[in-house]
Amino acid sequence: MTDAFALLEFPRQPWLEPDTLRQAFLVRSTAMHPDKFTNPDDKESAQARFAELNLAHDTLRDPKRRLQHLLTLERGHKPEEVHDILPETADLFLEVGQLLKPIDTFLAEREAETSPLLKAQSYPQALEWLEETNTLLSRIQQELQTLDAAARGLNAQWDCEVLEKLFHQYSYLQKWQSQLNDRAVRLGL
Repeated sequence: MTDAFALLEFPRQPWLEPDTLRQAFLVRSTAMHPDKFTNPDDKESAQARFAELNLAHDTLRDPKRRLQHLLTLERGHKPEEVHDILPETADLFLEVGQLLKPIDTFLAEREAETSPLLKAQSYPQALEWLEETNTLLSRIQQELQTLDAAARGLNAQWDCEVLEKLFHQYSYLQKWQSQLNDRAVRLGL
């Protein structure tokens, strides 16, 4: 497994500043971009290095993937998937579930409707659901920012157990964020 931290010349740590990471990626990607090479062998080698660099950047720029990668490097295996909701996110889990269930029922009925007039009549209800979805998305974004601050604070000293808990919190929040974003798009149609 390639060490994305080493490839981009960063220390193994839970938090990386997004702008610093982006700058490091741009400097390295510019230097090894395949279009800079004319020799077919050099170009092929540069393409492989460039793809590896892009993967490293994608891994490190996402907090959840960065923590998963860091834990994998440190332990020699990926962190286990958690099936139990963490106490820190239990209330939010219930809120997301309680919101998604009626929205999914509403969307199924609306998407099955063939009459443009009846679809148009459902628009006020869709706007209400969209507002509730956006409110919950804002809360999730705040929770993700709190996790970012926690990760930033761990750079000086961290252990794998704390990182794994943080990884699982990111996992749940990002999953719920994705689900709510999907419903928001469908409600807006």
